[in-house]
Amino acid sequence: MQIVTRKVDSVPASVTANEDWQQALKSAVRDPDELIGRLRLPARYLAPARQAAREFPVFAPLDFIRRMEPGNPHDPLLRQVLPLGLESRLEKIDLEDPLEEASAIQVPGLLQKYAGRALLIASGTCAIHCRYCFRRHFPYQKTPRSLAAWQPALQMLAEDPSLEEILLSGGDPLTLVDSQLDALMSQIDRIEHVRRLRIHTRLPIVIPERVTKNLVANLKGKRMTTFVVVHANHSAEIDDGVGLALRRLLDEGITVLNQAVLLKGVNDSLDALVGLSRQLVNVGVLPYYLHQLDRVAGASHFEVPVTQGRQLVNAMRDRLPGYAVPRYVIEKPGGSSKEVIS
Repeated sequence: MQIVTRKVDSVPASVTANEDWQQALKSAVRDPDELIGRLRLPARYLAPARQAAREFPVFAPLDFIRRMEPGNPHDPLLRQVLPLGLESRLEKIDLEDPLEEASAIQVPGLLQKYAGRALLIASGTCAIHCRYCFRRHFPYQKTPRSLAAWQPALQMLAEDPSLEEILLSGGDPLTLVDSQLDALMSQIDRIEHVRRLRIHTRLPIVIPERVTKNLVANLKGKRMTTFVVVHANHSAEIDDGVGLALRRLLDEGITVLNQAVLLKGVNDSLDALVGLSRQLVNVGVLPYYLHQLDRVAGASHFEVPVTQGRQLVNAMRDRLPGYAVPRYVIEKPGGSSKEVIS
């Protein structure tokens, strides 16, 4: 069996003090050959990875890659970022817009699906390309990229007094530099009827250096109550560096929740789900949702049957306290809220 290896420059075990989160973004792996070489995977993975990456590019931060087991193509973190030939296998129910978000767009960058809440696509950039992403086909090029371009959306928010909560999503809102993010949050903060801000982000998990003192101060310094919802699917994602970053938010009184997706080959076992919940609550993060996979084109091979998911979550209740068991949910187009499965 031929193993792919590649000579790479020596990289320290963690991002150095001189290398900030933006540098970590710049140094992320974008080439499937490099990803396969770094993990010393068999050469048979090269051709399908190259093909799949043409449709949805590879993007994986070095620190996230360091948490993977070299030589193991079934590593649960690698599975989330490794392009596979299975991505070309499409079924009739696979859609590019599985949640019909196009119909929820009010003005560029602003989506409203649920009463009392609205969502802003704050950035089209991610810190990692998850192969199961339900927005992997989203037209990010049409979303605002400056505060001036955000004005139509902000005006709509200001004119709707029923909106109490605004979600910043993407992409990933924390890929915005502090000045851009704070300017957008400050504009929202001036809308008196908005009482809560929720930031959905993967960055504290994949590039924990993003949780800077300045970011925490900007989040804490708003009139709105701020929630940070992170996204980890497996306990191996939460190493010491991630734990410290999450604690930095929690120590300043910011509520941190986790959303996971139930994924075949990643966390579709009782031990994996229990391990994730334990790792989260040990650092003070509450498991919030466990999502049934959205059937986006290119990701159906990650799907776990709902019957199996329900059994897993019910079994979690026998091993964990209630606060450590996430709600198992599915999102359906046109629904008034997420549907609780278990």
